[in-house]
Amino acid sequence: MNIDKIVDSKYCGMCFRDLCNAPLEALHGVSVKDAKALHQAFGISTIGDLADLKFVKWASAIRTLAEEECDTEQQIAQETLLDDAVEMTFPASDPISVDAGITRIEVAPEKVDAHVDHQAAGEVEEHTRKAAAKAR
Repeated sequence: MNIDKIVDSKYCGMCFRDLCNAPLEALHGVSVKDAKALHQAFGISTIGDLADLKFVKWASAIRTLAEEECDTEQQIAQETLLDDAVEMTFPASDPISVDAGITRIEVAPEKVDAHVDHQAAGEVEEHTRKAAAKAR
């Protein structure tokens, strides 16, 4: 991480020990007004004080633990019920059933012979000629 991106320009190049003792407004985005509000609320005045603030530590611990937490039994049950409800709502996702009594098609449907008339091109040309003749 480039430390110059998280501290104001006049604090760039300082060692970490010095940055710990720097005022809160040394952090990029923390104004003098913000620093005064933090001092009034929590009695802190340096970056080190902010890092040592028990509320910051608690919040960081909660975030870390939340990322590792497993679902509760209730959450797992709710997810399972939701999955089952979706499955019952959308039966189209199930395979199509086929009547076991059908063994073969007795009469083939009428089809254009593809080697003679690819994608019914002949019919399209004939329809185009008839439309042009009507237009004249």
